[in-house]
Amino acid sequence: MSKLELLDRIVNPGIVAIIRADSSEQLLSVAEALYEGGVTGMEVTMTTPNALQVISDVAKRFGKKVLIGVGSVLDPETCRAALIAGAEFVVTPTTRPEVIQMCNRYGKPIASGAYTPTEALTAYESGADFVKIFPADQLGPQYIKNILAPMPQLRIIPTGGVTVATTEAFIKAGSVALGVGGSLVSKEILKTQDWKKLTETAAAFIAAIQKARA
Repeated sequence: MSKLELLDRIVNPGIVAIIRADSSEQLLSVAEALYEGGVTGMEVTMTTPNALQVISDVAKRFGKKVLIGVGSVLDPETCRAALIAGAEFVVTPTTRPEVIQMCNRYGKPIASGAYTPTEALTAYESGADFVKIFPADQLGPQYIKNILAPMPQLRIIPTGGVTVATTEAFIKAGSVALGVGGSLVSKEILKTQDWKKLTETAAAFIAAIQKARA
């Protein structure tokens, strides 16, 4: 896929599921359940055991049906290894210009972590495609709206504590997509392997985004 196609896949349907697990064994089942619920963008964090192998396995199993990315990337070496393994986009928790440069070199989208307006602009000027405002639950939708007032060029993806209940407010504040972790792929679901519930929650997020955009 071209970079433009990859960017569109992130913005539509507008949610990236963050998979942070203690074991890599269940992640193919997680990906299947998320896909059934309409969530096609998935981020496997580097804190997950055997993360690079999981990314490779998901990419091979689902092909273009699922957009698999890598998260919690802190350095360009890890970034490059994940891209070679099959990651189609990269997410960082903090503003890392050298990681942004690596993604641009490979033509892959990156959501760069930021907390302050200065960090958000630095990420944008360094070449980031998206600014990941993190942790979003401590800042709220109004913070997104406030940042976009003087810097409407930013494409913001709030991450951290985003729930089905707060989805509409974050989208209406100007967010182009959402990064959703524990309120979607929860530790409880991973423990009980309740894939039906995961599919239902994924569908609820998709419905909330569509309602907010309507």
